[in-house]
Parts: sequence; C-alpha cells; structure tokens
Amino acid sequence: MTTAPPAAPPVRSAAPPVPPAPPPAGLRATARIRAAADGRGGTALPVLTGEGPLALRRTRGSGAEAGVMLVGAMSAPLGGDHLAVEADVGPGARLALASAAATLALPGRGGEPARYDVRITAAEGAAVRWLPEPLVSVRGSDLRVRTRAELAPDARLLLREEQVLGRTGEEPGLLRSRLTVVRDGRPLLDQELACGPGAPGGWDGPAGLAGHRAVGQLLVVDPRFAREAPPAAVLGEQAVVTPLAGPAVLVTALAPDALRLRGLLDAACRTYGW
Repeated sequence: MTTAPPAAPPVRSAAPPVPPAPPPAGLRATARIRAAADGRGGTALPVLTGEGPLALRRTRGSGAEAGVMLVGAMSAPLGGDHLAVEADVGPGARLALASAAATLALPGRGGEPARYDVRITAAEGAAVRWLPEPLVSVRGSDLRVRTRAELAPDARLLLREEQVLGRTGEEPGLLRSRLTVVRDGRPLLDQELACGPGAPGGWDGPAGLAGHRAVGQLLVVDPRFAREAPPAAVLGEQAVVTPLAGPAVLVTALAPDALRLRGLLDAACRTYGW
C-alpha cells in the first residue's frame, strides 16, 4: 500500500506594492509675521519668516509702527499653488504690511485652481494696515483668495483690496475672492466676489461690474467710529462708502483700470483711514 505524497500548499502571489500617494500639485508656501510691543513705544518683530515665493523684508515704519514688505521671489501663484500670509499682532503693537509689486494669478499645467490665504489677528490695542499692490487675474488662471481678520474689540484695521481683471487687452481668468472680518468674536463683514469665465452669470452686467475691469475696496475698522460713524455716501461716479454694523466703514469702487482705482481708494483712505 502506497501513501500519496502530501499536497503542495497553494502558491500565493505577492500583493502588489501600494504606490506612494502622489505629492500635492503645486507649491506650498507660508509667510509668518508676529508683531509685539517692545516696551519702549515701538513694535518688535520676533517672527518674520517667508518661504518660496513669499519673502519678507522689514522696512522703516512710522512712529510706533513696524513696516514689513512682502516681496515676490518667483512667479506665483500658479494653478495648484497654495500660498498663505499669516500676521499675528499682539497687544498694543502696530504693523504696516504691504507688497512690493502686483501679484499675477497665472494658469498652471494641470488646470487646478490656486489658493491665496491671508490671515490677520489683532489683539487688544493693536493696529494693522494691510495695503498690498493689485492682484491681476491673467487669462486662463483660476484663483481663490480668502482674507480673514480676527480683531479684539479695540483693535484697528485698515485693509485695501484691488483686483484687476486681465492684463491690457486680455480677458481675465476665474477669480473668487472672500473677505471675512470677525470683531470681538462676532461677524462684522463676510462677503464674496466671483468674476471671470465660470463665475455666476451677471458678474459683468449692469448689476455687477458693468464692464469695468478694476474693482476694489477699502475697509476701515476703528473704535472712533463708535462715537461718530461716517454716513453712507457716494464718492464720485463709481465709489460708495457704507457704514457697517460696528465701528467700521467699507468703501467699494469700480474703475476702468488699476490707476484710476488706486486714485479712488487713496482719496477714501485720506478721508477715513489713518
């Protein structure tokens, strides 16, 4: 009697290796600023760091104010990029933040949208001026901009936004921009603008930009407005000032180009800003 040899164990094929997750498309970069009162009537900058295209340079401030310039070290944002600027201004500190040149939103290779986030925090008695150069939406680009400011009850904020739809003789890209301001834990302003190809219909009609290619706003938050709020007014043909439900005013302007838009907002700044 013969015994059959034991059956060979089944052959198992090795599981295919799991491919690593693809790296995120585009560039990731954050510029961080922390401003603090120096105890001598001025403002120190204990944190001033930039990455990639976001370089920071300290500039001469006015009085107790510290000045910081945002310098573009390379072309950005391109499609797929995610850039962020974070400014934390401590009690009693004063910060003036500006950019050295216009920001061009450029198309990327894969068609992904780019993101540009600005986050500002101002503590008790702090004052912040954020006055960047215009943002230009280049044909074929897709950019989502979000600016958020969180303010203590007695903090001050002067914020300017200028958006130019396309370069000279050029159609714009898709631009979506949101501005949110929270004061003392309560919403003060939350608004969104979308324009360019793919934006909701009517953005360029009579109820929208009405054919203009430059749109901007100046937001001034100042406790002095709690005592005497500026009234609503029309500033020329294409600008209005609106008092908000808090110690703040919002100036909104349209213009055919960036130069005339800047003139409107500069005039408003001399009237309502500091």
